[in-house]
Amino acid sequence: MKIGLIGTGRIGAFHAETLAAVPGVDTVIVADLDAGRAAQLAGKLGLDAAAGIEEMYAAGLDGVVVTAATSAHAPLIHQALDHGVPVFCEKPVALDVPGTLGVVERAAAGSVPVQIGFQRRFDAGYTAARDALRAGELGWIHTLRACTSDVTPPPPAFIPTSGGLFRDCSIHDFDIMRWLTGREIVSVHAQGANRGAPFFTEGGDVDTCAALLRLDDDVLATVTATRYNGAGHDVRLEICGSEGARFVGLDDRAPMPTAERDLSWHRATPYATFMERFHDAYVAELTAFTEVATGHRENPCPPAEALEALYVAEACELSRRTGRPVEIADVRG
Repeated sequence: MKIGLIGTGRIGAFHAETLAAVPGVDTVIVADLDAGRAAQLAGKLGLDAAAGIEEMYAAGLDGVVVTAATSAHAPLIHQALDHGVPVFCEKPVALDVPGTLGVVERAAAGSVPVQIGFQRRFDAGYTAARDALRAGELGWIHTLRACTSDVTPPPPAFIPTSGGLFRDCSIHDFDIMRWLTGREIVSVHAQGANRGAPFFTEGGDVDTCAALLRLDDDVLATVTATRYNGAGHDVRLEICGSEGARFVGLDDRAPMPTAERDLSWHRATPYATFMERFHDAYVAELTAFTEVATGHRENPCPPAEALEALYVAEACELSRRTGRPVEIADVRG
């Protein structure tokens, strides 16, 4: 297979290296608005570089991976569909609902697959918890608790283009809760706070947030996120039921120093980044994309799934700004 990759920043470089090792991928061609940066990455990894995006498509691609800036996601997805090339795009599809809807409608109307990057769906822990729930091992669920905590904040320039903490970060928790339970989130009540750098407030964002969610079967869920988790990169989910529970992310690298006298589990170096925490999931996700592109696998995350998670993020942001609970139906229009 010949795979193109657009966007050679941090996650783009990570995905390029991953793709080069995926079985069946013979050629990876990287492209970027900054052609020099693309050439530099290609040289470092022993890949091919294109002078531009159209030049990349001219090489004849079997699939394309989009890891460019969020504002470019929707146009780049449409461009791939114009060329009839299967496309994998990192979340979000777009920063707003109208842009996302445009991609959802076009993808649904055509036969070229569009896979959106929610890598937690490929993480072994989340998959095992889902299997346990569906096998009846947990009984009926009453509570979900999720956290996504970064060690250090992103650069100030990222904040105005990120869509905010709920859309950029917590959206992963919203998606995985839907995927794991098979239920829909119907209402939210969210708050946010800033105790770190002033550029969050200046950009209209927050560095820490919390949300209470109600699912359509009356399960209650909490979601928290922060950009300042000094203990390490922490992503966990607790699924608590009438007959049992599962904790995802509670491994020996979980950044959870105990205040108790005795420590009952081995502790290794905490995760520093999301790429460390989800390395294997990213590999599985991109491998799945090559199978989707060749017609050997059903699309595990079409744009319509990403839209549902975005609706929840939109509702949380509206709730944070207004200080009131918000029904998901209110943001669907």
